[in-house]
Amino acid sequence: MFTGIVRERARVASFDDGHLVVDSGISAEIGDSVSVDGVCLTVTTARDGQLAFDVMVETLSRAKPFGTEVNLEPALRVGDPLGGHYVQGHVDGVGTVRSVDPEGDGKRVWIDIELELLRYVVEKGSITVEGVSLTVAELDREGFAVALVQHTLAATTLGGLAPGDKVNLETDVLAKYVERLLPGLRSSE
Repeated sequence: MFTGIVRERARVASFDDGHLVVDSGISAEIGDSVSVDGVCLTVTTARDGQLAFDVMVETLSRAKPFGTEVNLEPALRVGDPLGGHYVQGHVDGVGTVRSVDPEGDGKRVWIDIELELLRYVVEKGSITVEGVSLTVAELDREGFAVALVQHTLAATTLGGLAPGDKVNLETDVLAKYVERLLPGLRSSE
């Protein structure tokens, strides 16, 4: 489990044949879970300031390709503060940045997504973009907007977003559970 509070912006050292290596100062051991751009991956090697992961075909089919920099968050440990929202690290799909506009000291970013995912997004609800826990600021028929503050722009890869960029998305798991349970509740009436 993660919270969507990115702990490090890391450089991708290599990504070949499903083997990802990132330069990282995060303390992790073999077998630990780390969110990489919102994808929960298991550490296979941790040494000399690098973390390595094996990326499964299932992950590659759902997530966008890793860029030159990624957002990292180690898995939540008992006693850690809960800052963002409940994040599983299971990418639901890929969105496309529609626009990036200045808004005060920050930016408003619109992201278009498939209707299949948009049904799980609610205004003022939580969404994870590239592993970052965000609040949905606005919705329309094609997507949603998030308002990014200066800290988020500087501490994550979201500061470099431009129209047309692809982003990993994880919708709020609570909405998926509610949808799954509703048909059962209706049939028992």
